[in-house]
Amino acid sequence: MKDFVIVTDSTCDLNHELEKELDIYVLPLNFTIDNITYLNYLDGREINLNDFYKKMEEGHTPKTSQLNQTFISDNFKKILDMNKDILYICFSSGLSGTFNAARLAKEELQEDYPDSKILIVDSLCASAGEGLLVYMAAKKKMAGATLDEVYKYTEDLKLRVKHSFTVLDVDYLKRGGRLKATAAFVAKALNIKPVLYVNDEGKLIALTKKHGRRAAINTILTNAIEGISLKEEFITIVSGAACMEDCLYCKNWLEEKYKELNVNSKVVITDIGPVIGSHSGPGTLAIFTIGDKR
Repeated sequence: MKDFVIVTDSTCDLNHELEKELDIYVLPLNFTIDNITYLNYLDGREINLNDFYKKMEEGHTPKTSQLNQTFISDNFKKILDMNKDILYICFSSGLSGTFNAARLAKEELQEDYPDSKILIVDSLCASAGEGLLVYMAAKKKMAGATLDEVYKYTEDLKLRVKHSFTVLDVDYLKRGGRLKATAAFVAKALNIKPVLYVNDEGKLIALTKKHGRRAAINTILTNAIEGISLKEEFITIVSGAACMEDCLYCKNWLEEKYKELNVNSKVVITDIGPVIGSHSGPGTLAIFTIGDKR
């Protein structure tokens, strides 16, 4: 049976340790800040995340770019030339054009590699929600599943990956077009914090609003465990953008709640990387779980 490689992109916001453990191939997106362009590797080799978020807090505005067809094609070729097939789990088509670029790269490559398989999953996930889907797919592969089996499993699972977000400063959502200027002004004046999720179309949607940071955090915690799966083993990922104290609060809360509910899920903390963080800002906090639905 021909071997295959699970490919994803750096918007998965997994940490470097998980990247190595899962034996996945991660395509780095790029971002520009202070007129310098960096590649977003999960090990942060090109820029320290604390330095990146400090720049944002000082008023520097980063810009991000989606993966283009040529870059994806060039990286796919490296795998295909090793006589391995590809399962690419990519950033949500509701938030980026990466999925379409990957589809075009696949069409181009299939002519030169007619005996190879390239399967693409539009994750309809963002940040470590995408990472959680990749984690589950990689564990399925490690258990001996074939490419087609892992592809079907991932497609069946993706709309059960729950995303619960909040942000510290709504100005970043306003800059990215996720929040109207008037709404952002009112939210800042009244200390209103939005609670967001990613819907079944893979788009970031405001779910509710809470007065104050702690109320918003407690809401994303309760949202994260609502309808949580009791049937399967998975990790819970808590991701933060330069807000480790809040991440630790969530981790401790979830571990205590899991004991009560008898949920078999290890809680892991990861960083929200610069590509996602460029649009949500420092202080963004997110929790990712597997449920019966989003």
